[in-house]
Amino acid sequence: MSEHDFDVLVIGAGPGGYVAAIRAAQLGLRTACVERTPTLGGTCLNVGCIPSKALLHTSEEYAHARKHLARHGVMVSDVTLDLDKMMAHKDQVVGALTKGVAGLLEKNDVTRLEGHARLTGPGTVEIEGPETRTVTAGAIVIATGSVSSPLAGVDVDEECILTSTGALALAEVPERMAVIGAGYIGLEMGSVWSRLGAKVTVIEFLDRILPGMDGEVATQMHRLLRRQKIAFKLGTKVTGAERTNEGVRLAMEPVAGGESATLDVDVVLVAVGRRPNTEGLGLDSVGIELDAQGRIPVGERFETSAPGVYAIGDVVAGPMLAHKAEEEGVAAAENIAGGSGHVNHETIPGVVYTAPEAAAVGMTEEALEEADIDYNVGRFPFAANGRARAMSATDGFVKVLADAETDRVLGVHIVGRDAGTLIAEAVAVMEFGGSAEDIARTCHAHPSLNEAVKEAALAVAGRALHV
Repeated sequence: MSEHDFDVLVIGAGPGGYVAAIRAAQLGLRTACVERTPTLGGTCLNVGCIPSKALLHTSEEYAHARKHLARHGVMVSDVTLDLDKMMAHKDQVVGALTKGVAGLLEKNDVTRLEGHARLTGPGTVEIEGPETRTVTAGAIVIATGSVSSPLAGVDVDEECILTSTGALALAEVPERMAVIGAGYIGLEMGSVWSRLGAKVTVIEFLDRILPGMDGEVATQMHRLLRRQKIAFKLGTKVTGAERTNEGVRLAMEPVAGGESATLDVDVVLVAVGRRPNTEGLGLDSVGIELDAQGRIPVGERFETSAPGVYAIGDVVAGPMLAHKAEEEGVAAAENIAGGSGHVNHETIPGVVYTAPEAAAVGMTEEALEEADIDYNVGRFPFAANGRARAMSATDGFVKVLADAETDRVLGVHIVGRDAGTLIAEAVAVMEFGGSAEDIARTCHAHPSLNEAVKEAALAVAGRALHV
C-alpha cells in the first residue's frame, strides 16, 4: 500500500468511523479520517446519543426530586428548573467528549482531514474543505452515518417543526408538544420534555409503540409511559402541518379509515426514523449501487462491490446503533489488515433510555413464532426483587427466551431500572452460545437488580425461587 498517501482512509468520524480509524492505526496502517464538520463524533456525540442522554438523566433527576423523594423520607421543597443550566451541562458533556475523540485520533497517529469527501475513482478521494485536495488510499471505509427521515406534508424548520437536533436545543419548555413516531428517539425526547412540564402527545402510524421490540415489552412500556401522562394516538397518520400564530396545527387521520382531526401544539418533533447518509459520496465513480432502502450492500467482511472500498454503520443493513457501527468499524479495520474481523449481528443489544428503560437482545416472541421455533419462556417481575423494592423501582420485568430442545438463549427482553446495563449479561451469554441454565447456575450478588435476570433464567425451567 506504500504507493498511496494512506493505507486506510475513513470517511466519517462518528462512532463507527473514528473507531475504525483507531483500530486500523493500532494495526500499523497509515490511517486518515476525514470529517466534514469541525467537531468529531458524528451525529451520536454531537446531536444524538450523548446530548439526549444528558437531558434524559437530568430531567429524570428533576422529576424524581419533585415527585418521588418524599416516599424515601427526603423532603424537598421549591424544586425549580433552570433550563439554561441544563442545556449548558449537556453542551459541556458534548464538548469534552468531542475533544476526547480528537485526542484519541492524535494519540493513535491518525491524520485528521476536514472537508466533504467524494470518491472520484478507485482508491482516490477528493476532499472539499478549507483547502480542496485529492488523496489516495489502499482501502477506503465509508462511515457517513444517517440523517433524519422526512415526512411528507411536514416541513422541518427547526423552529417549531423539529428533528431530534432541534428538540435537543429548545430555549424553553413548550406547553404542548407532539411527537410523530413512537420509536426510540420519539419516546426518549418525548420523555425529556414531558418530565420538564410539557403536555406531550405521541402519534404513531402503527397500532403499537416501539416497532421491532418484543410485543410484551411494547405493551408494558405503553402502559408505563401513559402513567407518566404521555398521551398516545396509535394507528394514526399525520397528513400535514401548518404553522399558526400559536405554533403548529397537525392534520391527522386514522390509518384504518375514519374522520380526520387536528391537533394544535407549540412544537412538533418528527421522529419517523433515519435514512443512510450516502448523497454526494461519488459512489457511481467506483460502480457502487445502493439497495432499495438506500443502503450500501456489503459482504461479511464489510467489503462493497468496489475493490478496496468498505462500508459500515448506518449506511449498511442492520440497526442504526452507535455500538453496532463501532463493532463493524473494528471488524472492517481488522479485515483490511489481513485479519478475520466479524460481527455477530444476532447479539447487538438495543436500549430505550426512558424511565424505566427497555432493553433487548436476540429474537422476540413474535419472531420465534413466525420462524416456527419451539421455545420456552421465563419471566420475573422486578416487584419481586429486593433491591428494586428498596429503590422503589418495581416497574417492569425480565423475560428470557430459550430453545425448547437445547436451552440455548435466543432472546432476552427487559423493562426496568438500568435495563440497558442489565442486558450486557445476556449479550455475553448469547455471544458464547450459552443456555438459560448457564445464567441460572451463575452466582449473582444479593441484593442486586441482576438477580432478576437469574430468576427469569430459572423460570425457563419452571424453578424460579422468589416468585
